[in-house]
Amino acid sequence: MSNINIKPLADRVLVEPAPAEEKTASGLFIPDTAKEKPQKGVVVAVGTGKKDEPLTVKVNDTVLYGKYAGTEITVDGKEYLIMRESDIFAIL
Repeated sequence: MSNINIKPLADRVLVEPAPAEEKTASGLFIPDTAKEKPQKGVVVAVGTGKKDEPLTVKVNDTVLYGKYAGTEITVDGKEYLIMRESDIFAIL
């Protein structure tokens, strides 16, 4: 994980998605066209929260989020998702 100079605002969180699975449990390779979007990632940066609602996630937490949650952004060639904390389902 690298240091990133993005500071999300309010209740937003910047997440680095986990890499997509390359192989099935039985050892078969999955082609790029059949790979599913990961629904797990590591929090890279967090906002300050809302006035009466502090954030519960923190940097380096591994989280589960919705399949289509967040907005994809690319910074220095790396893919990230920026989403509201309410899009996060659980902390692992």
